[in-house]
Amino acid sequence: MADSTGTVFDVVILGGGSGGYACALRAAQLGLTVVLVEKGELGGTCLHRGCIPTKALLHAAEVADSSRESEQFGVRSTFEGIDMPAVNAYKDGVVGRLYKGLQGLVKSRKITYVEGMGRLVGPTAVEVDGQRYEGRHVVLATGSTPKTLPGLDIDGTLVLNSDHAIKLDFVPASVVVLGGGVIGCEFASVWKSFGADVTIVEALPHLVSMEDEQASKALERAFRKRKIGFELGSRFSGVEKSEKGVKVSLENGKTIEAELLLVAVGRGPVSQELGYEQVGVEMERGFVKVDEHCRTNIDTISAVGDLIPTPQLAHVGFGEGIMVAERLAGLDPAPIDYDGVPRVTYSEPEVASVGITEARAKEKYGDDAVESLTYDLAGNGKSQILRTAGFVKLVRQKDGPIVGIHMVGSRVAELVAEAQLIYGWEAYPDDVASLIHPHPTQTEAVGEAHLALAGKPLHAHG
Repeated sequence: MADSTGTVFDVVILGGGSGGYACALRAAQLGLTVVLVEKGELGGTCLHRGCIPTKALLHAAEVADSSRESEQFGVRSTFEGIDMPAVNAYKDGVVGRLYKGLQGLVKSRKITYVEGMGRLVGPTAVEVDGQRYEGRHVVLATGSTPKTLPGLDIDGTLVLNSDHAIKLDFVPASVVVLGGGVIGCEFASVWKSFGADVTIVEALPHLVSMEDEQASKALERAFRKRKIGFELGSRFSGVEKSEKGVKVSLENGKTIEAELLLVAVGRGPVSQELGYEQVGVEMERGFVKVDEHCRTNIDTISAVGDLIPTPQLAHVGFGEGIMVAERLAGLDPAPIDYDGVPRVTYSEPEVASVGITEARAKEKYGDDAVESLTYDLAGNGKSQILRTAGFVKLVRQKDGPIVGIHMVGSRVAELVAEAQLIYGWEAYPDDVASLIHPHPTQTEAVGEAHLALAGKPLHAHG
């Protein structure tokens, strides 16, 4: 059955976040007819509650730190405090402009945009408020939502998730952040810069534990220097109200009192009560199972983004959405190399990486078949100007290509694009060592690291 106009579309996409709208834009560009269904706002979590607003907060935090610490650069200024309504107005203005631009893009591509709660009702059909939309293919892109722990009541007042934290209209005096992953570390960094006392509680042995251990330890040293507290290898056991706000208990017997508790223990897929299982889509732990081309077990249904068990990054969703659109248009796109996807924690300092960690490389190739080199940013002129500490670490197969690049320091996120190219073309150290990087820039640190690993260090001892 088609929609009320009798139209059968090429693609019906359920979810207008990063993966869904990227799929819609690329499919329309390739000449396919597209319906895009979104229950909330076009752009999804990334634009409205994730990547964009958090990075706006982080930039405001950087400005606060710069004004507070300006005297070390010979600039006299007075830091008077944080005006959260004004910070939020700045943040919301950024989101609003991008939202308006995205709406214009979707309209210009002649995509049929449907606002409302959609549900999969067949292998080729989605229903929205009683209206059925039929397509040759359906793409599921319903994203993710903040997770919690059993017995933990997130009330949005004393106990928050990231959706609440992004809208907070005051700077808390103190916060416990439950979870030392990307989201937890970014909010901890913001609140510390805004003037709060912050303690992170993480059950695993390190912050940002998916990163190379050397990078995690460098972030921990930097946070310690910033007086951000953390309890590593410590499991949460409970929270109760106290005079300060909340009292957080850990399994090791410690308690921490603070004004607020932020629960940042990851995100789970939005897949319940949307008809997926009833139609026969294969699921695992709430995720939709797919192959390397994002196909489900049903020929006419694909799935992308946080809904599937791949890295929960907006740019991964973009890539998956584009790949699916191209496949449906009859092209032959390559599967995504998820190790080759850049990863960034936008705290102060930043942590950025691409490829595999040294530990994973040794598991994959053997201890004796891997070598690494760490170039300290102390030898980089621009990093000295910025007064940032950190490093660029290279991991390579012995006598082979670079398989991992790991970086810590202010603004190193801007270096990860070159790192991605180095990983992607399977470059050898000599290949990069021969490239001339502009001076003085932090990109030189990438070149210097490769010079050193190629056996011809310049601004490094070797």
